[in-house]
Amino acid sequence: MANVKTYPAPNGTAAVHAGTPETRPGNTLTAAIAQTATYTFRDTADLERYFDGRDADPDRQEYGRYGNPTVLEVERRVAALDRAEDGLLFASGMAAVTTAVLTLVKAGDHVVLFRDGYRRTRQFVVGMLARFGVTCSLVDPASLDGLEQAVGPRTRVVVTEFPTNPYLRCIDLARLAAICRARRVKSIVDATFATPLNATPLDLGVDLVIHSATKYLGGHNDVLGGTVSGSASLISLIRELRGVLGGVADAHAAALIGRGIKTLGLRVERQNATGLAVAGALEGHPAVERVYYPLLPSHPDHAVAKAQLRGGGGVVSFVVKGGRAAAGRTVDRFRLATIAPSLGGVETLVEQPAVMSYHELADDQLAEIGIEPGLIRLAVGVEETEDVVADALRAVGEG
Repeated sequence: MANVKTYPAPNGTAAVHAGTPETRPGNTLTAAIAQTATYTFRDTADLERYFDGRDADPDRQEYGRYGNPTVLEVERRVAALDRAEDGLLFASGMAAVTTAVLTLVKAGDHVVLFRDGYRRTRQFVVGMLARFGVTCSLVDPASLDGLEQAVGPRTRVVVTEFPTNPYLRCIDLARLAAICRARRVKSIVDATFATPLNATPLDLGVDLVIHSATKYLGGHNDVLGGTVSGSASLISLIRELRGVLGGVADAHAAALIGRGIKTLGLRVERQNATGLAVAGALEGHPAVERVYYPLLPSHPDHAVAKAQLRGGGGVVSFVVKGGRAAAGRTVDRFRLATIAPSLGGVETLVEQPAVMSYHELADDQLAEIGIEPGLIRLAVGVEETEDVVADALRAVGEG
């Protein structure tokens, strides 16, 4: 794109500069917040040139639901980080997921989803899409054999996460993409936990990659957003449906996300280091039954993680001995970490999924979806690594 900085490597430099214009109106260093719902035209001929595609400015829009300059800059930077031809910013991660899937399916089609996917994604695919004649199959975590068996003649989309929540399973994305290509099925990977700095699924053949920008991209627990990156042809279809469904990000949210992305390299580097340190410190602790972290050799997908992740990320999941009650006591003993949902921000957060994310389910129901009552999810922030480790050890080590 003319007048736009390009940085091919998904690294900290690209997080600061990729997708930004060489110069901005008024020569400002940072992006202006385009606080507008509509755009103007000089005369009827100007309007006609716009609709005929003859406008000199390819980024010009007519209405805020179809585009915004502040939003566009963030879209270009995320697309560059994902090594994609194009990308879109949405009002939330779920708006990104639902719009992308709805773009690719119609009544009578079939979707494959992995059982350990985000609960709201699963609710949308299993529950809401069924109301419109779209069927689905649920596949065991990281199971390529299960994927091959589930894909049928009516399958149009396969959706997975990389790594997954909360057990951080890592399916072989290259093989997943190859299976989908051979069956002419589109693959969608939610790479929120990885960020573009730890994984670039598009390089492995995946069709679309999604991020909840609420998490690592925004990075400060103060804004909602979601992104979709992929080929120009697929993104153009999703953009058209976004304009109809209306899940657009406003300029203020885009500015916060764009500012957050600039420090993504620094934050992810610290969170990778702290996550690995916490996981190593907890593994083998007498009060801990099991630790789930993709770069630990004990993780079931360690080999894939080493090959396809550049870092293990900032989420450490672990099961304490004693079940639900013991996990609750452990969570309450954290002092640095705050009890809250979400992840990827500068503050360390902790939660017990059985109590927070799945509070309405009894233990036998949790077992059906693979959630252990004693499971704790720790999402590390950017505090000093030794302080986060000490907080975790204190929480598991007291009685």
